[in-house]
Amino acid sequence: MIKLYRYDAFTTQPGKGNPAGVVIETENLSEAQMQAIAKQAAYSETAFVFPSEKADLRLRYFTPGAEVPLCGHATVGSLYALCEKGLIAEGELTIETGAGILPITIARKDGRVQIGMTQAAYQEKPFRGDAAALAAAIGLTKDELDGRYPIVYGYTGLWTVAVPVKHLDSFAKMKPDHLSFPGILADEPYASVHPFCLETVYEGAMIHARHFSSPRNNIGEDPVTGTASGVMGAYYKRHIAADPDREMLVVNEQGLEIGKVGIVETLVPADPAGQVRIFGTAAFAEACSIGL
Repeated sequence: MIKLYRYDAFTTQPGKGNPAGVVIETENLSEAQMQAIAKQAAYSETAFVFPSEKADLRLRYFTPGAEVPLCGHATVGSLYALCEKGLIAEGELTIETGAGILPITIARKDGRVQIGMTQAAYQEKPFRGDAAALAAAIGLTKDELDGRYPIVYGYTGLWTVAVPVKHLDSFAKMKPDHLSFPGILADEPYASVHPFCLETVYEGAMIHARHFSSPRNNIGEDPVTGTASGVMGAYYKRHIAADPDREMLVVNEQGLEIGKVGIVETLVPADPAGQVRIFGTAAFAEACSIGL
C-alpha cells in the first residue's frame, strides 16, 4: 500500500485551487507503478519525491496518462507537504526535474509557508495554425479572440498555447474538444491550450484564464496552473505591458468557472533572458492508501 497525500495548491482552503497528489515514500517504485498510482489518484498531476545526486531532491510528475517534465502546482504542493512534515526547512534549495535543475525558495508570507519556484527559461514561437479552428476547439468563435495580441506557443517547462480572448463572459461557455487539439497544434501536438483575457474578477488580478490539457494526459481541465502562469507572466511582459523593460509581478486568477479559484503570482525579471518565478502556498486536503 502506497500513502498518497492530496495538497491543494495556490490556495489556503482545502477544496479550492488545484489538487496535486504527493507520494513521499517512493523507494523501489517503478515507472509503471508510478503511472498506475497517478491514474488511480486521478489528479491532474501526482508528484513523486526522490533523492538526487544533482540537487537537494528530485521530483517526477505523472498525469493520469503520461509522465511530464514539470508541473508548477504539484511542485508547490509537494514542497509544502515536505516542509509541513519537517522533511525540508525554510530557505533555498534546488530540485531536479525533467526540465532541468530549478532553484526553490521557501519562506513565510502572512503566516503561511510560500513556495517560490524558478521555472525553465522562457521560449516562444508563433502559432501558425487556423485561429478559427482553435477558437472552435474551445467552444468559441474567432470573433471572440482578441486580435490585439498574438496566439503563441510558450514554454517554461511545458508547452502551452496562449490564446487571447476579448471578454470575461466568453469563459463560462467554453467547451473544449480535447481530441481536436493535436491536429490543430501541429507544431506542438502535446501542448495544452490556455485561453486568457485582461478582464478579471478579483481586485489586483491582471489575467483571467482557464487551462485545457492535451488529450494524452487524460485530465480535461487543469484548475490552476503554475507552469502556464509562468508562461503568461513572460507573455504579459513581452506583449501587453506598457513598460516591458522593468521587472514586474503578474497576478493570475484561474479556476473560477469550475469552483476551484486560485491565485498565482509570477515574478518576471527585467532581463528578457531571465527566468520567471512563480509563488504560491497550499493546503493539506486528505491522505489515503493506494494498493499496487
